[in-house]
Amino acid sequence: MDYVNIPTCVFTPLEYGSCGFTEEEAIAKFSDANIEVYHTEFKPLEWAYNKMSAGGKRVSYVKVIVNTADNERVVGFHIACPNAGEITQGIGVAMKCNVTRSQLNSTVGIHPTVAEECLSLKATKRSDPNASRTGC
Repeated sequence: MDYVNIPTCVFTPLEYGSCGFTEEEAIAKFSDANIEVYHTEFKPLEWAYNKMSAGGKRVSYVKVIVNTADNERVVGFHIACPNAGEITQGIGVAMKCNVTRSQLNSTVGIHPTVAEECLSLKATKRSDPNASRTGC
């Protein structure tokens, strides 16, 4: 049993999903020099027409943690958004198969879904601490 890569979700009004290591755990295991954190905050398209999205102030967030010393293998995934559980389940399978950032980037996203935000992440916490994307 792999106790690290267990997809987990918290079903609150804004769902949270995770799989693998946190940033802190990844740095402790692989060293700060070998960890890169790709991330973005975004507003799901479904919120553009939803009056319950707090006047447009709510955002979602995704973070993909990679080990640069191992071909940018994904070692951690975290997301807060609608349907995070569904997305985390799929990423959990990919992580079990040792997915790399390159493989995520080469996957065609289904548009317009929240899950496509997990693909083609370019901004890192080092390059852009407040990375955000706009909708279509």
